[in-house]
Amino acid sequence: MAELRTDRLVLRRWRESDLEPWAAMNADPEVREHLGDLLTREQSDASVARFQAEFDQRGYGWWAVEVEATGEFIGFAGLDEVDDYVPFTGVEIGWRLARSAWGHGYATEGALTVLAHGFDTLELPEILAVTTATNLRSQAVMRRIGMTRDPAEDFNDPTEPEGPLRRNVLYRIARSTRI
Repeated sequence: MAELRTDRLVLRRWRESDLEPWAAMNADPEVREHLGDLLTREQSDASVARFQAEFDQRGYGWWAVEVEATGEFIGFAGLDEVDDYVPFTGVEIGWRLARSAWGHGYATEGALTVLAHGFDTLELPEILAVTTATNLRSQAVMRRIGMTRDPAEDFNDPTEPEGPLRRNVLYRIARSTRI
């Protein structure tokens, strides 16, 4: 697996030392606002085990993200196959950062590097992004990295009851049109 680097970030394999700050992120209501229920420590640790297994199996997935200058773990970024229950197929880009990392441009910086890896190394023809209709911060990142949205492709998540997590938006970027 390739380690990815930006001017300020290292996207790398998960380490044992990431489990505690990852669990803290998954127990933070603001971080989980657009994702659903808070996770227990056991659920959080299990997600990392799943991330690692999927990465080993497919050759891509969710990298742990750290700030290069300090070595601080701040979240994840990467690529994953879209869930089976959505009305489309493909590979999705995503990110999740600790609140302390918000507002520094890290999501955009990491996402641009992940896009480049997806297009240049994995040779994906298109990369998708999905979030709740109310997650304006992530939608802003999607636009900054060159993705576009067709409101006709917005959909209701069938796994969510009525409420703010049900309506989702879909953004796309093709390898031929990336910035």
